[in-house]
Amino acid sequence: MGKRAHLVYIALLIAWTVIAGWQSMEHRRVRRAARAELINRAKDISTTLGIVLRSQRRFGGVISKERLESALQELVNPQELRGVALLNVAGEVVASAGEPIDPELKGLLRAGAHWGKDTVTLMNLVDLGADASAESEGPRPTIILPRMDRPPQPTNAPGPILPGPGAGPQGMPQPFPPGQQFLGHPPPTGAAPATEPAAPWPQRERQGRPRFGRPPWMTEDQYKALIEKQGVHSFVIALSTHAMRTAINHDLWLRIVICGLATVAVFGLGLAWRNLVRSSELEVRLARAAELNARLREMNIAAAGLAHETKNPLNIIRGLAQLVAKQESVPADVREKCCEIVEEVDRVTAQLNEFINFSRPREVRRTAVRLNNTVNDVVRTLGHDIEEKAVKLEIQPDMPTIEADEQQLRQALFNLLLNAIQAVDRNGRIQVLTQRIGPNEIALEIRDNGPGVPPEHRTEIFKPYFTTNEKGTGLGLAIVHQIVLAHGWEIECLPNEPRGAVFRISHIKVLG
Repeated sequence: MGKRAHLVYIALLIAWTVIAGWQSMEHRRVRRAARAELINRAKDISTTLGIVLRSQRRFGGVISKERLESALQELVNPQELRGVALLNVAGEVVASAGEPIDPELKGLLRAGAHWGKDTVTLMNLVDLGADASAESEGPRPTIILPRMDRPPQPTNAPGPILPGPGAGPQGMPQPFPPGQQFLGHPPPTGAAPATEPAAPWPQRERQGRPRFGRPPWMTEDQYKALIEKQGVHSFVIALSTHAMRTAINHDLWLRIVICGLATVAVFGLGLAWRNLVRSSELEVRLARAAELNARLREMNIAAAGLAHETKNPLNIIRGLAQLVAKQESVPADVREKCCEIVEEVDRVTAQLNEFINFSRPREVRRTAVRLNNTVNDVVRTLGHDIEEKAVKLEIQPDMPTIEADEQQLRQALFNLLLNAIQAVDRNGRIQVLTQRIGPNEIALEIRDNGPGVPPEHRTEIFKPYFTTNEKGTGLGLAIVHQIVLAHGWEIECLPNEPRGAVFRISHIKVLG
């Protein structure tokens, strides 16, 4: 049974480990799926950003910074998209919207993603939509310029373009004169006054020139320098991870609850199995005990019958010994031996009587019993023993009427009082009294000032054949214990202060 129990416990532990490992793997899978979903969402947003870039581009692939940032700002949502930054080749921000991107992350963004506490920062998720120009074999990135800036104009620029105020340092653009627009053509001779602004973006050029190529008023070197400074090489977006973390935490708590329920289930199954094993063992022991009790009961009945039958020859022996002791012709030593035989036969007969009483089934016939009358009857029976030791006996005069089997109660009081008389010294003191312990219950106490009972023997003295008296049989208190249990009462041995013992019978029902 023990080996089987160990195997069951090991199986339950393995099952719990499998469930916990499974939930851990599922949580990691959900976490990866949540991250992947956030990355996919980032790709969708990046695709939208690419469309915004392409939609804002005009002649020469140039976008107004103000218009672009205004369009990007419409996409920023604190609950999802926290910030956007467009970078040039050197990693410098040329346009942004929303929360600023931490510059210290630039070196880490080459890996593609950086997971922070509240955000995830991603870079270069989609193609920015660069177009190939007919004048160059490489891609032409989008250029972002403020509205008041314009590219430098060479002196040999073709077409009806008025010369500007000249290129600034390093060939970077200078502001237009008042009345002119960014990348717009100045009004020709006879056109509208300069106070009326020109169209913000030029219409398609002459037939044969591509829409998104190099502007015609720039040289290739000037265009490349502008691309390095203001061209969009890459862009970065910062997404909020609040929704992802909420979903992950919800799943984590769900897995914890599942593991907790699995733990409770495994623990409960373990306890149930242990209780089952103990119940099985207890049933086996009870069956063996029942079988043993049946055999003991049979042996007890046989022993009681044998004891009863033994009393007859003992009575014959006692009678013959008494007859011989009365003969005057018999020598004195023979008469003395006959008197010893009579005393020994009386002792054995008393033991047989106690054994028969102990073996007798206890069937309680409850009636109304007046305690004072029953105690006085028992005292009269023990009058010779009380007078021989000059014991001072005190009986409470107003003891109530109780419900009990009078004959068995009389026998229990007889054994307790006899035990107290044998325990006290000459001129000792014995008290019989009652105490209320409830509205309908009392406790009956027999107190003496004898040597008392040692603490280690206070529960053993109620067992059969246990005695501390050399002349005792060890059955007197055992019979008292049987009678008390048959009535549903309780008995205990307590110390009597300052000296002696108290035998207390409690839970006695009061009738009046």
